[in-house]
Amino acid sequence: MRWRLLEELGRTDRRVGELTDRLGAEQSLVSYHLGRLRGQGLVRARRSSKDARDVYYGIDLARCGELFSAAGAALHPGLRLVPPADLPPIAGAPSVRILFVCTGNSGRSPMAEALATHLSAGLIATESAGSHPKAVHPNAVRVMRERGIHIEGRRSKHLDEFVGRHFDYVVTVCDRVREICPSFPGPHEPIHWSIADPARDGDSDEQTYPAFERVAAELTTRIGFLLKRVSHDSIASIAPKESASV
Repeated sequence: MRWRLLEELGRTDRRVGELTDRLGAEQSLVSYHLGRLRGQGLVRARRSSKDARDVYYGIDLARCGELFSAAGAALHPGLRLVPPADLPPIAGAPSVRILFVCTGNSGRSPMAEALATHLSAGLIATESAGSHPKAVHPNAVRVMRERGIHIEGRRSKHLDEFVGRHFDYVVTVCDRVREICPSFPGPHEPIHWSIADPARDGDSDEQTYPAFERVAAELTTRIGFLLKRVSHDSIASIAPKESASV
């Protein structure tokens, strides 16, 4: 049960009701095992910013990696896990497109777009949009600049601009927008990351700056793992074609 929970949460953040439906298990059993996973630091819980009665559960992939590595090394030195090298671009693979979505397209989603472009060295086509776009927050510009990424002057975009366009991955980074995000053409996989709006952590830019820092750090980690997954999925998608040609 715990392994199945980790598999589900490895793809997207979910509410407990969604997990019970996916696993076909009683809520009490799912909640019990989620509690055990939280106790080990493998899973975190966060109140929904849309409805505080809801809780989103997400996996800490970095913590999982640390524990898997430690378990292998404890059993036998030859089982010590070595982090895989960055996968090279795949010749002939179709361009991968990712859309990041939040409410205002002023903080979380433009930061995610910029980080994904930067961390993939521009090999991934990224976009961002919002359901109610407004100007990019000064602290989003500031924390990105401190990471050597410049998003000054970026235009906030409405979701309507992207309706009808194909994306391989659509990532909602806001609980509110997850409920209203439209469908997009193609077999894209919807992913949700429950990330609180950093602009709500204070009344001034100085008060909210630490929250933007935390969001930038969380997005960096999550996007790093997402790009590993994108590389894996790209290899898997072209492997059958190469095998057939051989």
